[in-house]
Amino acid sequence: MRDDPAVIALVKRARDGDNRAWDQLVERYAPLVWSICRRYRLSPADCDDVGASVWLRLVEGLPSVREPAALPGWVATVTRRECLRFLREQQRTQPVPDDGRLVDEAAPEADAELLKQERFIALRQAFAELPSRCRELLTLLFSDPRLPYAEISGRLAMPIGGIGPSRSRCLAALRGSRALASFVDPGEA
Repeated sequence: MRDDPAVIALVKRARDGDNRAWDQLVERYAPLVWSICRRYRLSPADCDDVGASVWLRLVEGLPSVREPAALPGWVATVTRRECLRFLREQQRTQPVPDDGRLVDEAAPEADAELLKQERFIALRQAFAELPSRCRELLTLLFSDPRLPYAEISGRLAMPIGGIGPSRSRCLAALRGSRALASFVDPGEA
């Protein structure tokens, strides 16, 4: 590969924060980026989006470019990767035609039941992750019929005055469980 002294100088200046050097790099390689995007049959607006991603990658990666003369190849490779990434994302977000066939009248009730089951499973998992002392305490505290603190104190060999603070710590640990993270309001945890 022939070393282009102009590219090497531009890269060094851009690394040092020279905005004019950045502008010149973009001006110099924008046609390359554009032509690669068009080969992937992207629209002009999509080419602009991919180009913005390429320039962002250049800003992030320029300090690690070991061979400034290899910058054209680097830009071409990054552009191809960004085009492929863009096309993959576009395929995932293709809208489904709204012809009414996908609407299920029972869906809200089924969704509510499914959410209830997911919460129950997450709660059981979070409860199982608690230390055994917390599991025992919470089981006794929320048993039906309700047990008096004196009986809980005797069963756990815990002072009555320690039940309330221990209950608070155990419930906080339960709310902080990863298993319940998607079901607990961050302000409550």
